[in-house]
Amino acid sequence: MLFLVFEIDNERYCLEVSRIIEITPIVIFRELPHAPAYISGVFNYRGVVVPVVDLSMLIAGRPSRPLFSTRIVLVDYVGGDNIHHTIGLLTEKATETISRREEDFQPSGVVVEGAEYLGDVIFDESGMIQRVRIEKLPPDTIKDYQRGRRFIALKENNDLL
Repeated sequence: MLFLVFEIDNERYCLEVSRIIEITPIVIFRELPHAPAYISGVFNYRGVVVPVVDLSMLIAGRPSRPLFSTRIVLVDYVGGDNIHHTIGLLTEKATETISRREEDFQPSGVVVEGAEYLGDVIFDESGMIQRVRIEKLPPDTIKDYQRGRRFIALKENNDLL
């Protein structure tokens, strides 16, 4: 399997490339008032409103930096409603891919409540890489946004139109 590797505070993480729709440069987001801090906002992706989750904010509690290598990774997310949605994941230093087998990953030995999206780990010559499980993203509060509850309310008020 192929994985995209990115960094947060000198720690490496990876995402399955098979779940990635596209990788785009940073754009200007429409902020959502009262949204959790890890939601950077929404943007127009080919006519569809897409929420963006800042993985640096979600994992490390700080916003992603506007680096040359900071990207929006658009991924296919199957929600609790079993419908495919597109969400954007804001990542830093998303510059390399690695190929690994599923059996190469090892359990971390710890499951942190509220961070179930942090999965198993692998090792290479530079150290440890932790898998981000897209199917465990986003946390429940973002599922409400993704299911359209917030978007419908905003559209009815013409905020996004």
